[in-house]
Amino acid sequence: MSVLTIILTVIQLLSGLAVTVVVLMQSGKSAGLSGAISGGAETFLSKGKAKTWDAKLAKATKWFALAFVLLTLLLNLI
Repeated sequence: MSVLTIILTVIQLLSGLAVTVVVLMQSGKSAGLSGAISGGAETFLSKGKAKTWDAKLAKATKWFALAFVLLTLLLNLI
C-alpha cells in the first residue's frame, strides 16, 4: 500500500466515525411530540436554539457523508 492510500484510508475512517457521531447526536423527528403529550413547556428561546443546533448537525451530516462517499470512490479507483 502506498502512503497516499494509507492517508486516504485514515481520513475515510475518520469521516465515517464523524458521520456516525453526528447522526447519533441529532434529535429524532418525534422528540417534540413527547414533550407536548407529557405537558412539558418549552420557552421560545430554547425551541429556536434546538432548531439551529439540529440544522447545524444536519448540515454537518451532509458534508461528512459527501466526504465519505468521495473518499470511497477515490480509494476504489486507486
